[in-house]
Amino acid sequence: MTENILKGRVHSIQSLGAVDGPGVRFVVFMQGCPLHCGCCHNPDTWDFPGGEEFSAEEIVKKAERYKEYFGAEGGITVSGGEPLLQAEFVRKLFSLCKEKGINTCLDTSGCILNEQVKKLLSVTDHVLLDIKYTSSEQYENFVGCDYGKVLGFLDYLDNAKIPTTLRQVIIPTLNNTSDNILRLKEIAKAHKAVDKIELLPFKKLCRMKYDKMGIDFPFKNIPEPSALEIKELEALLD
Repeated sequence: MTENILKGRVHSIQSLGAVDGPGVRFVVFMQGCPLHCGCCHNPDTWDFPGGEEFSAEEIVKKAERYKEYFGAEGGITVSGGEPLLQAEFVRKLFSLCKEKGINTCLDTSGCILNEQVKKLLSVTDHVLLDIKYTSSEQYENFVGCDYGKVLGFLDYLDNAKIPTTLRQVIIPTLNNTSDNILRLKEIAKAHKAVDKIELLPFKKLCRMKYDKMGIDFPFKNIPEPSALEIKELEALLD
């Protein structure tokens, strides 16, 4: 009888990433996402049938080649798309990584919390949680996800004591306000598992992907924030 090997759909792999969690990371971008974020820079990850199939064993074998570069903090990060759509596969991948002594990090929107996701989190060393806005209305209009679910996901991480970094893409006219940043700061203060907040500038390089795919980029007319604007907002977090 042929063994049924669990496989995951992967959009792409980055061998040495420096901005996807602690230290140097081997980054796996999963295929498929249930959201429709106006600022999404990877529209080519949305459809689940895309990408390439890999077994967890195949990915761990690739990651092990770069283990000497990880140092004390580095390891593997699984991003997306939305990796929670393939929670069973990512759990298998992270379990194998733990056996090999490779640190595990999950980059997620926190839009799903079910038993499979909870099992995945049990073998997750660090989480990068993307809190896109700090209002239910903006989540409904620009993400297509319940803001309450994201906060509930963060509560679960906090109770499980999983080190968590909050991330937010700063989008002029939508969330580049002091009120938003101060709300984000209060969310972090209320959760001991949060180690820091990272503010990321909205970029429009992705527009080429939208044009190539023949779809509209919803935020094409929104300007990118300046470095000074990001620095001024970061000062509010001190």
